[in-house]
Amino acid sequence: MEVSLYIHIPFCRHRCAYCDFNTYAGLEQLIPAYLDALAEEICQVAEVAGHVDAGLTVATVFLGGGTPSVLPVEGLAALLAACRQSFRLAEGAEITLEANPGTLSRASLEGLRRQGFNRISLGMQSAHPADLRLLERQHDTFDVIRAVQWAREAGFEQLNLDLIFGIPGQTLERWQETLKLAAGMQPEHLSLYALTIEHGTPFGKWIEGGLVELPDEDLAADQYEFACTMLADEGYHHYEISNWARENEDNAAVCRHNLQYWRNLPYIGLGAGAHGYWNGARTVNVRGVSQYIARVREGKAATFPGGPAAEQVNPVSEWIEMQETMMVGLRLVEEGVGEQAFMQRFELPLAMVFRKPIERLIQRGLIEWAGDAPQRRLRLTRQGWLLGNQVFGEFIGLSEADYAKAGRGYSTTTRVP
Repeated sequence: MEVSLYIHIPFCRHRCAYCDFNTYAGLEQLIPAYLDALAEEICQVAEVAGHVDAGLTVATVFLGGGTPSVLPVEGLAALLAACRQSFRLAEGAEITLEANPGTLSRASLEGLRRQGFNRISLGMQSAHPADLRLLERQHDTFDVIRAVQWAREAGFEQLNLDLIFGIPGQTLERWQETLKLAAGMQPEHLSLYALTIEHGTPFGKWIEGGLVELPDEDLAADQYEFACTMLADEGYHHYEISNWARENEDNAAVCRHNLQYWRNLPYIGLGAGAHGYWNGARTVNVRGVSQYIARVREGKAATFPGGPAAEQVNPVSEWIEMQETMMVGLRLVEEGVGEQAFMQRFELPLAMVFRKPIERLIQRGLIEWAGDAPQRRLRLTRQGWLLGNQVFGEFIGLSEADYAKAGRGYSTTTRVP
């Protein structure tokens, strides 16, 4: 079985105003202890996983955060070495590091590439100082341009830029300039996200207090539509609602790690607050950095399928797995959810299991059938791209009675492969 590893690095130099992730500023003194704890968790989880599946192979490794690039290269190299020592990494495994452009140097990028990192994801967000100030980003456009140049010189052939649209005060013209500048740097991959206002963040409080206006949803839709058109003209393949990859013969530029999520396939989460999904359960690690270190130091052995820092291990029934497969799979705007793949996985016809929501959404023009049997697949329409959350909601929270009607005829049970 192939799995992916997600490793969470919860440290930042500054926590951005819109951020709702499990990240912390001012805890740099805990980095050495955190790296030691991560190495121990990697070792323990790999040992447990190996007992379950001796043929387990890791196809992708993703270090996210937080800001993984605030860690010293030596520390990141040690984490990757721990992964190699404990797991079997596939030949040509995709190994990604998220980075803030302002935390990189030519030397650090050269060191990362030497150690085996082969994909870098830069949080550009915007090309305009006003946007970056409002978001409280700790870099400017020159930092991005310089980081891209250094990454290329270091030998990175897979590079992603993250961008945010729907920022208060961000005009369509300003967004167009940001997108054109980003595309002009010729990254292999672009991730474009609408700004989400999360409760409890500084941004959320500013809006509640009337200091900042709510993002304009209609303008954000126009910005997204412009991106879809422009990036197609620039030779990018729109393969997921928020993600574009440069077109080539073997789709080498797509993010293989994120495809694992969108296809609802297994991944192991490591680090403070990390989530995982493997062997019939979703796991959640304790969030706090000090608490995470303490849990691993306690010496409590990893237990299948959670690690020593897991505070939740939630079994996933077949019915929940079906619903989640629809929710994440429909994010893939071309691939969608295939009838044949669904049948192979669940031994039930997709069109029968979700007949009512499929009929409703087709009638509303939000999803469609594409292709011919046996490759027919259900996917979003272009209108559905903009209303994806409404579509996904139709497949989540369905009752066990719906499951029985779908063809199983019995109550949900936990499935552990």
